[in-house]
Amino acid sequence: MDADRLYHDPALADFYDLENGWERSPDFAFCRALVEGAASMLDLGCGTGELAIAVSGGRTVVAVDPAPAMLGIARAKAGAGGVEFVEGDARTLRLGRRFDLVVLTGHAFQVFLTQEDRRAALATIAAHLAPGGRFVFDSRNPACREWEEWGPDDSMRLLDHPRFGAVAAWNDVALDAGTGIVTYGTHYEIRATGERLSAASRIAFPEKAELEALIAEAGLRVERWLGDWEGHAWQEGAKEIIPLGTLA
Repeated sequence: MDADRLYHDPALADFYDLENGWERSPDFAFCRALVEGAASMLDLGCGTGELAIAVSGGRTVVAVDPAPAMLGIARAKAGAGGVEFVEGDARTLRLGRRFDLVVLTGHAFQVFLTQEDRRAALATIAAHLAPGGRFVFDSRNPACREWEEWGPDDSMRLLDHPRFGAVAAWNDVALDAGTGIVTYGTHYEIRATGERLSAASRIAFPEKAELEALIAEAGLRVERWLGDWEGHAWQEGAKEIIPLGTLA
């Protein structure tokens, strides 16, 4: 899995929090509520650390990401001292520790492009989950074909970046019908200078049936399948596939 410039290039990573609006994000709110009562949490694919820092008061929080640029932003934030940030790959990570809650949100699970990658990531979750602990992750439902809404016309937006000023942003997208892998480009054009920053990202859209089989194989058990981060049960046509579960 090649390093994605969107997260590994410091200039591009600098747009991450601006684009995501964490306090308005339903997965952010869901995980903040889920961690209540838990003494420890492992955040796989923590990005810029917003969730990890927000829940770190009074509990052990370890946050892992493969991108040094994202971790650099995370470590510079207020409250970051309450989190142990680790550079690592969720497919191979072995900390030798177990946690009450393991989360992998922000559709980070979709960066695992092959079934073997997904199997390895789920084994990592199982290896770090304490008895009675819970895990949660999200993946977009391929049946909804959400990538069809990611073209330049639908995605064009104007950002007010604190350092660059006005920035035009847009995406483009291509589906590999043979593999089901979607490649989407992210483009930022700084209005003051005309400089353009771009990255191409690849993500997979595994079917729910595959996830069911791989989760069971990893020694995990799903308590509830959710169709969104508001907590509604999964059903055909739901935009999200969100397993919430524990060790089998």
